[in-house]
Amino acid sequence: MNLNYKSYDVIVIGAGHAGCEAALASARMGCQTLLLTIDMDKIASMPCSPSIGGMAKGQLVKEIDALGGQMAKISDSSAIQYKTLNTRKGPAVHSTRTQNDKALYSKNMKAVIEKTKNLDLKQAMAQELVLENNVTKGIIDNTGFEYSTKAVVIATGTFLKGMVHIGSSRIEAGRAGEFSSIGLAQNLADIGFNIGRMKTGTPPRLHADTIDFSQFNIHSSSVNPKPFSFSTTDISNPMLPSFMGHTNPDTREVVRKNLKYSALYGGHIKGKSARYCPSFEDKVVKFPDRDSHHVILEYEGIDSKEIYASGLGNSLPLDIQYKLVRSVKGLEEAKIMRPAYAIEYDYINPLELSFALETKKINGLFLAGQINGTSGYEEAGAQGLWAGINAACLVQKRDPFILDRSQGYMGVMVDDLITKGTTEPYRMFTSRAEYRLLLREDNADLRLSQIGNNLGLINDDTLKLCKEIIRQTQQEIKRIKKKVVKPTKSVNDFLIAKGTNKIKTGVKLEQLLKRAELDYISLKKIFPQQEPILERAEQQIEIEIKYEGYIKRQLNEIKKYKDLEKINIPKTFNYTNAHGLSNELKEKLTQILPKSLGQASRIDGMTPAAISVLMVAISAFHPPKNKA
Repeated sequence: MNLNYKSYDVIVIGAGHAGCEAALASARMGCQTLLLTIDMDKIASMPCSPSIGGMAKGQLVKEIDALGGQMAKISDSSAIQYKTLNTRKGPAVHSTRTQNDKALYSKNMKAVIEKTKNLDLKQAMAQELVLENNVTKGIIDNTGFEYSTKAVVIATGTFLKGMVHIGSSRIEAGRAGEFSSIGLAQNLADIGFNIGRMKTGTPPRLHADTIDFSQFNIHSSSVNPKPFSFSTTDISNPMLPSFMGHTNPDTREVVRKNLKYSALYGGHIKGKSARYCPSFEDKVVKFPDRDSHHVILEYEGIDSKEIYASGLGNSLPLDIQYKLVRSVKGLEEAKIMRPAYAIEYDYINPLELSFALETKKINGLFLAGQINGTSGYEEAGAQGLWAGINAACLVQKRDPFILDRSQGYMGVMVDDLITKGTTEPYRMFTSRAEYRLLLREDNADLRLSQIGNNLGLINDDTLKLCKEIIRQTQQEIKRIKKKVVKPTKSVNDFLIAKGTNKIKTGVKLEQLLKRAELDYISLKKIFPQQEPILERAEQQIEIEIKYEGYIKRQLNEIKKYKDLEKINIPKTFNYTNAHGLSNELKEKLTQILPKSLGQASRIDGMTPAAISVLMVAISAFHPPKNKA
């Protein structure tokens, strides 16, 4: 056995979105870190959609940025279109989405990794974990070379026993054209992890010169795009449009007639498909009465002719894929540069994990990304950052990094995974976040920068700016709540011009700002600020005053939530002795080992009556005393 000359604090396996964030976080916290990847030319690859963010996913990216992660910055450096989604709704669900140059995204992330202090990047395939009494000691690659370490983060994406399906053709691959990780998958199974199979897929890539774009509706970038990262000051790439069209009954018939040739419906795939991102075969089968579905065409890069055909994902043979694609208006002459395919891969049930994303079986072993049953670059990046921070905390003997459900979307996601597990690809939604009005995109740095600074991931200048925004916001809100507006002619003329009722008696400026027709920018012109205020502070002032009632209600809900979270469950508590609980709940509680009554309350099947039983049992429990 060859032992590497250098011992690492943390080794990260896999350089996708999860692995990159994990490795950067660990290295920036001062840990000697090794990032292993099967192919160094595919760092932070975007094998599916050429986009970052979207509904709820944008919130995750903003939180990654607020904690010192890299995804938002790389997205800004490679963005070729910006959109803010849900602008007709309240700020709680506003979400940023970028369309990105895939090659530029990968290139820019690799450049950051190569320049990062304490971080080594190597091309190798991890084959086996080196363990000693269920404690992580190192890894062995496929050449037999051993690397020693104190902690390992596995972020293998779709590579664990990855199998690509195109019709009846099956290819062992982590992505099209890349090796599948067989040895490590078998090693994890031998250790005894609860392993399942999941399935995802990607649509065909079409040659731009063979598409009649005039048959599609053009969707351009936002006119004044706002950067993804709080630290980005300039957007320099050219903005490119996307194009929206529709399938038709002919497209549906192509699938219906050839469904038996689909890998998904032909019996070749056993893995669980993503409910919220169905393939076109799934749409035809599950929505048989729908005549058409959206097709969105997006450029994969500034200098690329490849077009990502969102909505046409399938696992049909290539000849049938041509019939499917060319049935769409505007794609009659389209050439397929890369066929659509489905991919099946191993994942580990996230009930095997603690809040730190550390496995319960093996100390010092952390999992992040699709290995935990999630889907999406953003979910992976958030878990990678979380796991990388906690691997570093373990090495440095610091308390684990944990956000609860009231602190961030990341906290919601991790709590969902380790408390409820998942049997299908997990995707983040705004509806999963109970306190979403407080967990907005616009305040992610204001919520999390202090935590990032404590970890050494956010610099003092950034923290100082966030504190100044908060100070200005609070000070101006006090002024607005005190300021009395009198019904002068100029005031009422202003109100009438804005389409709102005039006032007959003096009212607080706060009451005017709460009117739907008025905003802070227009009001400050006639009721000037006492001192210049940052634009970010002005945004916070308007949101906090207009949504004050809803915010207060959520703060009260958080207080109740925190009260349950404060009731810790002793690690030695035996659920089998809790009389009044069903056997099913006893089994779930024993498997999950919730750390608090709050976490226990979120386990599937838990009832208010069962929580009451558990509360009584915990209060009566006396941990066994250690023998001298």
